[in-house]
This record gives sequence, structure tokens and C-alpha cells, in this order.
Amino acid sequence: MASGSEEAFWTEEDAQSLAETTDVELLKRAWRNEKAAPEILSFQANLVQRSREQIQLLEETVEELSGNASDDLIISLYQMDLDRALFLLRSYLRVRLQKIEKYMLHISKTQLWNRLSEQEQKFAEKCTDIMEKHLQQSVLARLPYGYQSILKQSISSEEDDMVPEPQLDTFVFCKSKGSVGAFQLDDTGDEIVDLVADDLYVLRYKSIKGLVEGGQIDLV
Repeated sequence: MASGSEEAFWTEEDAQSLAETTDVELLKRAWRNEKAAPEILSFQANLVQRSREQIQLLEETVEELSGNASDDLIISLYQMDLDRALFLLRSYLRVRLQKIEKYMLHISKTQLWNRLSEQEQKFAEKCTDIMEKHLQQSVLARLPYGYQSILKQSISSEEDDMVPEPQLDTFVFCKSKGSVGAFQLDDTGDEIVDLVADDLYVLRYKSIKGLVEGGQIDLV
């Protein structure tokens, strides 16, 4: 009786909510957010580790089924799950590496550095070292004194004006995962938007970056 009662209260919304919390869906969400965000986001270490373990299990399953001459349809279904998980994981990591290559100097001197995994930090350090040596040998050593910095245009520059930075002012498509309600988009309070669950918005990234980092909004 208890089991039947529980099944009676199991709704389509419950099933959809459960599906959206699987590691594959969480990885897809992390990939979309990373791809759409102008700055690098925090590395999803636990999710990546679970995804790698799941991929290894799927690879072993496909290999075992193939060795046992199992039904081709069953093998193809497992292979399809494996291919999807591999695509998402590789795409997620590739997008992050592209951002590190583009903004390595900016990332290394800001709090964004703490968003990288240990392996990504080593990659960034190696890329920075290679770039500095290349520029020094090919260009900077031949320039007059005061113009040999990879960070500043000249010795008189007050800021690191040679360092590319992500454009946080860029507009992004986003969708609220829950009803946030009235949300202030600027410091003056002149711009306020009512964020309703599942509605699609086009907003400046810098206005909602806190909500993205907090998991309240997904980029699309």
C-alpha cells in the first residue's frame, strides 16, 4: 500500500526534476554556463570526477558487452551514453582552457586564479612562462627602455593596459531556475527586473554574475 501511495504522488514534474539533477545534465549545465560566461567560472571538481568515473564504467560496460557478443542495440545505447558524456566533458574542459589561454595574465593576478583546478593552474603557469620568454626574445628585448613590459604599454602607464580582460559588460541569455523576484541590475536602483522561473532574459553579465555563481541562474 505504501509503495502504491508513493507512486500515486510521483508526478511528471518530479521525474523531470530528477532527470535534471543527473551528472550528465549537471555537466551539460556547467558546460553551457562556462561557454556563455565571458569570464572563467569555478571549476566543478566533484562533478568532473564523478563524470570521469561514469565514463570509465561505461567504457568497461561497452567492452564487456562487445566481448560477450551481446545485442547490438544494447551496445549502441551504452555507446551513445558514453559518447555524450565524453563530448560534454571534453567540451567543458576545452572551453576553460581556451579562456585560460586568452586571459592567462589577468587570471593569474586576480581572484579568478582560485577558480582554476590544480592542473589548470599548472597549465596557466606554463603558458605564461612560454609567452613571456617568446615575447622577450622576439620583441621586447629590441624595444627602448620603458617599453619592455608585457603588462604595460610604457613605463608611464598606471594600469596593466596590455593585459586582455573579459568583457563583463557583454549581454548574455539567461534563465532563472527559480523565482528570484525583483532584482536590482545596477548600483543606483534604476534598473530592476522581476526574475521569474523558466523565463528567458537578455541581461548584462556583470549584473547577474553573482546569481550565476550562486546557481540561481543558468546561461543559455
